[in-house]
Amino acid sequence: MANVEIYTKYTCGYCMMAKRMLASKDVSFTETDILKHPEKRAEMIERAGGRQTVPQVFIDGQHIGGFDDLSGLEMAGKLDPLLAA
Repeated sequence: MANVEIYTKYTCGYCMMAKRMLASKDVSFTETDILKHPEKRAEMIERAGGRQTVPQVFIDGQHIGGFDDLSGLEMAGKLDPLLAA
C-alpha cells in the first residue's frame, strides 16, 4: 500500500471529503492539520509547489494536489493504481 500524506485544516469541508474518499478505499494516511501545527504550513507550501490551499495530498511523496485533483484521478480510474503501488 502506498504512503499517503494529507495536509488539512479541521474547518475545511474539502479536507473532510478527501479524507472520506481515502477512508472509503481503506487507505491509511498521515494527516497534518496546519491549524494545529502552523509550523508545517511552510513545509506544505514548499512541497506543493507554492499551493497554499488545503487539502494537499501526496502519494508516495508525489504531489497529487487538492480534492479536485484527487477526485479527478478517481473519476479517470487512475487513483487506485497509485494507491496500490
